[in-house]
Amino acid sequence: MELFDLLGSALSWLSTNAVDIVFLIVVLAFMYGFYNLASRQVTRLRREGRLDETAAFLLKRSLRWGLTLAFIAFSISQLGIRVDLVAGLFVLAGGTVIGFAAMNTLGNAIAGLILMVSGPFKIGDRLYFDEQFMDVVEINLIYTRMRTPDRIIVSVPNQKLIQTDVYDYGKDRVVRRRHSITVGYGDPHETVEAALLEAAGQVELVLRDPQPYVWITEFQNFAIEYTLFVYIEDLKRILEIDSQVRRAILESCGRHGIDLSTPSLIRSLR
Repeated sequence: MELFDLLGSALSWLSTNAVDIVFLIVVLAFMYGFYNLASRQVTRLRREGRLDETAAFLLKRSLRWGLTLAFIAFSISQLGIRVDLVAGLFVLAGGTVIGFAAMNTLGNAIAGLILMVSGPFKIGDRLYFDEQFMDVVEINLIYTRMRTPDRIIVSVPNQKLIQTDVYDYGKDRVVRRRHSITVGYGDPHETVEAALLEAAGQVELVLRDPQPYVWITEFQNFAIEYTLFVYIEDLKRILEIDSQVRRAILESCGRHGIDLSTPSLIRSLR
């Protein structure tokens, strides 16, 4: 019997507010169309280079939430729902969520706002974080989503990003990479340096300007450490380029008769 009473009350409420409900559906359709139109305009501005990807993402997200909250407020007013009752429910729900939520969640939310406002990195940037390269996919309130070169999506808490050193390689900036080898004292340094520069010249994606160069970076007990410095700009292929440079170094040293075996280990075994 109670079920029939409840259904009767619901049908009575629907019939009484039928006009308002239809009007709200029309308003919702209008807001949805407005959001799609505004979203397309934001996308157009991003493609034209007048907005970066991060700003476009934040504009779309803010517009979506703003229209959602506006529709909820308008619906409450249109249907004559008691505001004090709704406010009480929100306070109760909010107090429950805050009471049971971990402090880390609140910290992540604050960190997310800091990241969005300060913009230390942008969507699409390549970062070196947690000993690996990642591309920024989304910057949300709680998590920042990034994609590794293995195509794995990683959701990193924003608080961790605030507290950790993050190296931002950007999208199209020229960066310097270094590749070190150790060679015995018996090999002439001119030969080693020439072999390393020859290797750099064989990798197509290594820039010719600025030019690669070689430094002697350390004197060890039984070997000298040489470091080849090269410049690249295709940051999406940074790991691939590093591998190509190492392969070219190995082949070039082989042609010049340079032994890359660990000299200290060989000396101790003898």
